[in-house]
Amino acid sequence: MKMRSLGMLAAAVCAGAAMSAEAVVVNVGNSGAGWLGYMNVFELPSNGGGYVFGSPWGVPDLVANFDDPANKLTLMVNSINDPNPFWYTPEGGPGAAGNKTMDAVLYHQVDDGSLSGVPVTFEGTVISNTFSSSHVAKLFIRDFAPDYSYFNELAIDVAPGPFSITLETEPGDGRHVQWGFNVVGPCVWITDAASYGSAVISTGGAAPTCPGDLNNDGFVDDADFVLFAGAYDILDCAEPTMPAGCPADLNNDGLVDDSDFVIFVSAYNELICP
Repeated sequence: MKMRSLGMLAAAVCAGAAMSAEAVVVNVGNSGAGWLGYMNVFELPSNGGGYVFGSPWGVPDLVANFDDPANKLTLMVNSINDPNPFWYTPEGGPGAAGNKTMDAVLYHQVDDGSLSGVPVTFEGTVISNTFSSSHVAKLFIRDFAPDYSYFNELAIDVAPGPFSITLETEPGDGRHVQWGFNVVGPCVWITDAASYGSAVISTGGAAPTCPGDLNNDGFVDDADFVLFAGAYDILDCAEPTMPAGCPADLNNDGLVDDSDFVIFVSAYNELICP
């Protein structure tokens, strides 16, 4: 096991603090959080898989359903209410096969440059994912060029449990930064949709915490730094050597690593926890 010294960590405090000053964390949010919808349509792989068209779609049409009182977002397979053979084989109806691959994108977008050239972290919690093998759900951060001609992306599969992904966006005016979810797979007739499964994501905000206070004494101070340094070795939180609950895993991704250090440094200033 490769251990890192307190001296190495202490030397990195200033650099880490500078990074954390610009880092931006975004969360899922409920139906009123400014979500947008977009659909990319492709031929089936058996028909060559070529791009057909893309256009903005209403969020419910993706299909993405918010239940704000329950703090839940449910992503389902897309169902086109049109029996035309363009969409279904041989035509729409119960048991029909989808004739197009649908890439349903639920996303936020920031165009004002405030997320350009900074680390952007998208975090939240997936409650469940029961999609069948015909459909893939992912969560992502995308950083587009001003003319959308190319983009950088970090994407992972939607899997039950907490998630936290960070993309270092490029600097520059006019860039577009997006984060959200997409579900890819053939369109499904509405009466058959439930059998293809769904993904459920929590939209509730995290309770206020004092994540740097590892010894729970009401302060983020040198004593907490010693505890953090003892765990800082990119360790799997499931290892028996880790403290119960893995308190140094501040972003709950199962590791104690650089991303947790950035969070810790932002709190490390002899602060009294609220």
